[in-house]
Amino acid sequence: MASMTVLCIVSLIAFSTAFVVDATSHFGPWKSAHATFYGGGDATGTMGGACGYGNLYSDGYGINTAALSTALFNNGLSCGACFELKCVNTKWCHSGRPSIFVTATNFCPPNWAQANDNGGWCNPPRTHFDLSQPIFLKIAEYRAGIVPVAYRRVPCRKRGGMRFKISGNPYFNLVLITNVAGAGDIVKVSVKGSKTGWMPMRRNWGQNWQIGTVLVGQSLSFSVKTSDGGTSTSWNVAPSKWQFGQSYTGNNFRV
Repeated sequence: MASMTVLCIVSLIAFSTAFVVDATSHFGPWKSAHATFYGGGDATGTMGGACGYGNLYSDGYGINTAALSTALFNNGLSCGACFELKCVNTKWCHSGRPSIFVTATNFCPPNWAQANDNGGWCNPPRTHFDLSQPIFLKIAEYRAGIVPVAYRRVPCRKRGGMRFKISGNPYFNLVLITNVAGAGDIVKVSVKGSKTGWMPMRRNWGQNWQIGTVLVGQSLSFSVKTSDGGTSTSWNVAPSKWQFGQSYTGNNFRV
């Protein structure tokens, strides 16, 4: 009887640990960059942007956002990635060098009229973060304008499930995927209707993914793969009577 109890306990421990994600293994190395800010004191100027997220408040990103320079943006593939930043090597840093955690939600375009070290902060090959003003002020003084930072990739910690917003028409489906935990940046999406097999979707722009198959009247499942190789499948996340313009919440990656 005692041996059976020990066996059950060992099995239970193995079962439990099999589902634990070691978040520290997803932390990247520290690197150097610079940071500025935009969007106003309430960050309303950061809404929308090159990743397609729209209202960053309702989409779950809030003020913890950044527009990335060309060197970091990767033609939109970095949308949704998360970073930890610290202000370094300047008198304008707040004491204690606090960290901030931001999600990539926009693109900071080059300004070819300005030199790389005098206004063209997002010009290639510079690695640069244009932060929302409120989040910048958590690490540095407003009057600094621009500060050197140390940064690294970190796992994205999100509340709730991934969100799938479906737009388009019966012959063209455009799906915006937001609130992605884990690696955050999506590299592959597949969709399955209740009357179809799995079909690959193509990235349109930012984190908008498209397919030209008629899926109206079918419940929809989505499989999402992120840059770290992880895959999350949300079965029948949109019911058969789904509507264009509506959002549906599925599973998420565990961190």
